[in-house]
Amino acid sequence: MTFRSRRRWVSWSSGLALALACGVAAAEPSPPGDPLVVMLDQARLVRMPENVATIVVGNPLIADVSVQSGGVMVVTGKGYGITNLMALDRNGKVLMTENVQVQGAPDTVVVYRGINRESYSCTPDCNRRITLGDMPLFFEQTIAQTGSRNSRAQAGATGGFAPR
Repeated sequence: MTFRSRRRWVSWSSGLALALACGVAAAEPSPPGDPLVVMLDQARLVRMPENVATIVVGNPLIADVSVQSGGVMVVTGKGYGITNLMALDRNGKVLMTENVQVQGAPDTVVVYRGINRESYSCTPDCNRRITLGDMPLFFEQTIAQTGSRNSRAQAGATGGFAPR
């Protein structure tokens, strides 16, 4: 292979790479600079573009999406981190792409006991908070108390619970 033919190949392959890159860029809009910030265990309403047929969430362990009527979706923070979501039309064209960042609630106080972690919601008094990353015993005890309280409240609302 001569230098001249190598140069043509390099030029052709560079042109192909550029065409592919432009095609990808045209098919998928770049995400905005600032992510959509959602607090852990909270939801935010987001207006969808028109003609959305499919919503894709990059990591559903971080955020979840529920589509509502009227062109609105509910984005719920499920776990700490950053992921993305995309809205596609019926032909697969990307109508919207958004980075979603899930953060902890600002009222949370974290207590470390050696390597063990406990979280409390302090608004204004501090109470246990079910938070990802807490030590398993603290987390399970808090979940059990919350579940017990909720089931008793539900039974009381349906008439199945009689206070002592």
